[in-house]
Amino acid sequence: MNDDSQILIARLLTHQTLRRDDKLVKRVLSDELFRAEIDARLLACGLKLLDNVYADHVTLALTRAIEPKIFGARDVWQNNNFGLARDGVALLVVLWAQIILPKRERQETHQHADDDQNDMFGTEKPLPRAEDASIGISYKALLSDFGDKLGKKTRMDMNLGTLAKLGFIERRGDFIVEGPLLDLMMDTDVLKERIINGALADVFKRAPARLVAVSDDPLLDADLSVDIDDLPDASDEPSPDLPH
Repeated sequence: MNDDSQILIARLLTHQTLRRDDKLVKRVLSDELFRAEIDARLLACGLKLLDNVYADHVTLALTRAIEPKIFGARDVWQNNNFGLARDGVALLVVLWAQIILPKRERQETHQHADDDQNDMFGTEKPLPRAEDASIGISYKALLSDFGDKLGKKTRMDMNLGTLAKLGFIERRGDFIVEGPLLDLMMDTDVLKERIINGALADVFKRAPARLVAVSDDPLLDADLSVDIDDLPDASDEPSPDLPH
């Protein structure tokens, strides 16, 4: 392993996330030979580099092949919910839907958060970074809209604190904004239609539709096509059938 490969992997293991504009991260995203070396070294340990063009950070994750050996080592599948109870996972999904989906739409239309929505030259601009396109959500609005379903203020504050420590969100005054992991650890391709047309259909003002998606990950095969009223009480324990 050359020094740069060793340094990059060690830094990712130590810091969990690195920005895309980091020198070595920029290299691994543009240099095919360097990326191949990193991928090979990580694969030997059951890991992979996780990145997407819509996120400002990269991180590491388990490969699909190794997940059953880690989370399925016991009789019951061990979920990867970071110790969050069901209401904490539900809050994470709500925040992802409220923050990431609108951000992705702005990025795909090349709009910054403060751009004029009728900018006819928007698509000629480069893809904006996440921090330039992400707006976040008001804490007061979140509490008003979902507090009763997510354990009320005390429980929701506790879960928000946990999500902030894990790197999913950041708190900036009254606003909750995207953290380094929010757009990396949630599989948008799998969850987007389930969320918009299922669990949060009322939020997005669309008619609910029951969708069935199949993936290689039993955690992501969880049925999310439920009404927000069916979200569990705060007292419920973590469940292995929730998305990670």
